[in-house]
Amino acid sequence: MGAPMSDLSGMGRFLVVAGIVLAFIGVVIMFAPRIPGLDRLGRLPGDIVIERGPLTVFIPFVSSIAISVLLMIVLNLFMRR
Repeated sequence: MGAPMSDLSGMGRFLVVAGIVLAFIGVVIMFAPRIPGLDRLGRLPGDIVIERGPLTVFIPFVSSIAISVLLMIVLNLFMRR
């Protein structure tokens, strides 16, 4: 007739944590131009910008790698037991 209560509470906790993480990311993005180093994110050497008339294609290749490495380090520091 429905999912057991423990399944719903687990999903509820996940949604709350995901919301907090998204809110934190939003705040970081809002204040990124004021934080030294983050203002260059998206304009690093190796990020690709193609402009053809009214069309602009932006591929943040190096910025994606930098964010991935940073998140990997931070998560490894916090997830160690």
